Amino acid sequence: MSDPWQECMDLCVEVTKRAGKMIREALQKDIAVMQKSSPVDLVTETDQKVEQLIISSIKEKYPTHRYPASLGRSSASFYVILVVPEKELWSKNAIFFIGEESVAAGAPSVLTDNPTWIIDPIDGTTNFVHRFPFVSVSIGFAVKKEIEFGIVYSCIEDKMYTARKGKGAFCNGVPIKVSGQEDVTKSLVLTEMGFKKDPEHFKIMLANVKTILTIPVHGVRSPGSAAVNMCLVACGAADAYYHMGIHCWDMAGGAAVVTEAGGVIMDISGGPFDLMSRRLIVASSRAIAERIAKEVTEFSVGRDDTEG
Repeated sequence: MSDPWQECMDLCVEVTKRAGKMIREALQKDIAVMQKSSPVDLVTETDQKVEQLIISSIKEKYPTHRYPASLGRSSASFYVILVVPEKELWSKNAIFFIGEESVAAGAPSVLTDNPTWIIDPIDGTTNFVHRFPFVSVSIGFAVKKEIEFGIVYSCIEDKMYTARKGKGAFCNGVPIKVSGQEDVTKSLVLTEMGFKKDPEHFKIMLANVKTILTIPVHGVRSPGSAAVNMCLVACGAADAYYHMGIHCWDMAGGAAVVTEAGGVIMDISGGPFDLMSRRLIVASSRAIAERIAKEVTEFSVGRDDTEG
């Protein structure tokens, strides 16, 4: 019996390679930059072209996949696209896309039990704009709200991270594992520091970095791509990563990779990981994840599946 999810994953790997090639070629040219919600929330023509490449490639493989007439496009943060599967391959369940650069007329993004592609065409757009070498294409595929497979292509490094539920994690086809470090004082910790509209949130973000540094840990780094950060933990190059304010498309691909590499993923509070919560901790061990959850102060970031 054929495995439809493996077929989707195989297609995804090939499409992601093509997307990475498009990004590398764009880096050799002038980059047209546009602003979204703030002066530091950027989008480029390449983000949009890569997203179009991914969607069109899936539609080429599955010709009956389409946008419903009721769903439009706008400049909001994400989109949901209803897809009609051919030959009832997925037992009459609709299939959805959640991606970064288009939206269903402002509707909230809701993760259902239906199979769902979760796409970030360029994770690390600011890195891309500045030609800082951590830029990735990230795609996760969820079934019944659980990530079935994830792919993160760090395209400037030419590192393809892949993971399928229950089958391990790989970088360029070679199995990877987390470091296994359990002592937070011997850990390298990743996070991201950026502009916050709320001054109190800005203070908390900076205070959290100080708190982590003074545990003490070996150091704190900010590579600039959530998906790459998760994969760095997955391959043992870092021991933990925490973040508040990212999105489901930033996390979905990397969540599969770090989990299959033996890592721990949880909410910033120490509770279960929620893909739509916009916050997470990933670590090489539960001891480190729980210590970071204990040390950091939370602030409200809303959810991807609500308008608030």
